Amino acid sequence: MFMSCTKLDINVYDSIPENKFPEDPAQAALMMIPVYNPMSKFLDDGFDASGKGIGGWWFCQELTSDEMVCPIRNTDWNDGGKWAALYKHTWDNQTEAVTDMWPLFYSAISTTNKIYESLLSGAGTMAGDLTLAKLRIMRAYYYYLLIDNYGDVPYITTFKNAPNNPYRNHRAAIWDSIVHDITISLPYLNSSTSKTAVTKGMAFSLLAKLYLNSVVYTGNPQWAKAGAYCDSVINLNAYSLETSPLAPFITANKTSVENIFTIPFDENSEKGFNLHMRTLHYNSNLTFNMTVGPWNGFAVTEDFYNTYSPADKRVQGNNTFGIGNNKGYFLVGQQFTSAGAKIYDAGAGNDASGNPIPLILNPHIPQLEMTAATNTPIEIRMSGARVVKFEVKLGASDNLSNSFPIFRFADILLMKSEALIRQGQNGDAPFNLIRDRAGIPELTNVGLDSLLAERGREMFWEAHRRQDLIRFDDALHSWSRTWWEKPADDNYTTRKTFPIPQAQTDANPNLLRDVQ
Repeated sequence: MFMSCTKLDINVYDSIPENKFPEDPAQAALMMIPVYNPMSKFLDDGFDASGKGIGGWWFCQELTSDEMVCPIRNTDWNDGGKWAALYKHTWDNQTEAVTDMWPLFYSAISTTNKIYESLLSGAGTMAGDLTLAKLRIMRAYYYYLLIDNYGDVPYITTFKNAPNNPYRNHRAAIWDSIVHDITISLPYLNSSTSKTAVTKGMAFSLLAKLYLNSVVYTGNPQWAKAGAYCDSVINLNAYSLETSPLAPFITANKTSVENIFTIPFDENSEKGFNLHMRTLHYNSNLTFNMTVGPWNGFAVTEDFYNTYSPADKRVQGNNTFGIGNNKGYFLVGQQFTSAGAKIYDAGAGNDASGNPIPLILNPHIPQLEMTAATNTPIEIRMSGARVVKFEVKLGASDNLSNSFPIFRFADILLMKSEALIRQGQNGDAPFNLIRDRAGIPELTNVGLDSLLAERGREMFWEAHRRQDLIRFDDALHSWSRTWWEKPADDNYTTRKTFPIPQAQTDANPNLLRDVQ
């Protein structure tokens, strides 16, 4: 089972023969495509060549947090309890999203190792050293995701000699190795500012994340180094905040000055971004002239929604690409067609006078599991603010063409602020750049509680919340605490990582044993 994720018999070389090293940057970029491709499954479910589930990353980062929930809407969205298990922290080693991440990450690492070994003969050339550096950094990125989600995992950097039944390595040791790989690779990177490839900005951002979370991964806080690598990104002078807080998420965001490293999507040729289908109401297709009907599922939790000020531009206002009620991160209240007419929800029935019921989205969700026996059709169908942080263009299909940011300049500023505060210094300046843009008052002497709250508001829906809540847990009891419909964690430690999937440990019991 594990071998299938470490020795994939696939042709990853596209039009370049396996025994021919790339001769120029264009050919080198082509060699990297298979290494980036697995990221296209981060936001969705998918299947590998054997039919096994592969994907699940976004769900594990967002639905395990206090900002996002998938209510059970009578007969919709139960799905065997897999969404509720994530939200209530009752997942196990057979929960779908938990099991789907593992093969996704290891198949990416296997592909990277295979290409890396085939290109070693090109070391010493400019194109060769650049490509090998990018491969090391991308392998480090995938291992960063593995230790962030699973903790102790096998660490394999070879393809031809990959063990059939590897043992797990300690999280801290893997952290040391991947930080080393990124650091030695940095000198080979050029001045490219590509949003979809390894660049200096991407590598510095990854190091900033690794050092910021070092306290979780190794038990050793390294705030100063985290801040220093944030400075490295800032000092490139290649990135800046957009004027509008919504601009990094428009459909045409592929060249946004704020986005550092992104997953590119296209509704026709690079599919995989369908989160809007999971959150929009069935009839929201009328608002956006969609070619398909959405699924009426995910919603922001009411408590999290209420952390935004009504004046916050991220909630409403200054969204020049807005249509109808789409003028911020959320859809709430009466919904309208693209022509401005009220939308009614026939599925909710009629009112006492026999009139159709208008579609009015209410941020209040009465309970996690809504049934026809305990809730009205209006509650079941219209509860919860829906998410349109990423522009849903007129005529949108079931896949969006927006790029999804993995690293973004706003995040770098907030990480810099946190690194300063953690060292007992003042982090107000970078912190308030975010609030200024959002049109809300600046704060002074910002503490960790205010910082975590602002990170939540700014980085919402971008798969950062789980990691943030865990990192702040020792100081603020932010992760293991109770929140709406979620009890306090049954085990303070184990719920900070996911278990290795049972299918993997059944096939290789060594995954539960430390490396020999």
